Amino acid sequence: MHITRFLGALAIAALTLSTVSAQAASKMSGGSHMAAVPSDVNLNMNSRFGGPGVYTGAPVLGATLAVVVAGGGPKNYSTMTLLKTLAGDKTDAEVAKLSKTYGKPAVGQFVKTFDFIISDALHYVTVKHIELPSQPAVDPKDGEKLAGALWGATSIGGGNHNVEVGLDHLVGHPLHMQIMKDIDAKYGVAADAQYHVILLTALTDLANVYHLDANGMMKAM
Repeated sequence: MHITRFLGALAIAALTLSTVSAQAASKMSGGSHMAAVPSDVNLNMNSRFGGPGVYTGAPVLGATLAVVVAGGGPKNYSTMTLLKTLAGDKTDAEVAKLSKTYGKPAVGQFVKTFDFIISDALHYVTVKHIELPSQPAVDPKDGEKLAGALWGATSIGGGNHNVEVGLDHLVGHPLHMQIMKDIDAKYGVAADAQYHVILLTALTDLANVYHLDANGMMKAM
């Protein structure tokens, strides 16, 4: 890719990620009530694409297991299967919305990138001898609860959300950084940035569908 186009793609991705984060805050904050900054999120550290916020705690491996199982399991994981679990009968509408917003090629690359991320994460689980829990933290068949767990993990307080903080939760910040390096090597930095943008949009859409608050809990209607 020509360097100007490459830098342009990164700039657009970063701007879009910031915009989506602001939109999420506006829609989900509920006015004057704002979620507190989680104690294990450091806002003095910047994530790679999403601005302030790095999760400094241990990985929530029960949630990681729930995502993998919801996507078909370690040997048969599919991002489309995960999306169907999360969105249910609204899956086609969500894919159509994402395709209209970002283009079909970008959504196709998002799926490829997500598939690779799970495969790469499971590779490190094996080589680093990381023991996954025997049971997932969330019912992997319950799309609403799983969406709530993933959305809540992105919270950085004040009604704001950073998708990289959510991904830090799943594998820990150091391994998340390594996986991003692996994405860059396989698909390029622009594809990596775009993946984060589309994922945050999808999670924001799910939060709106399920009427989730900033912490991933269903709001009183």
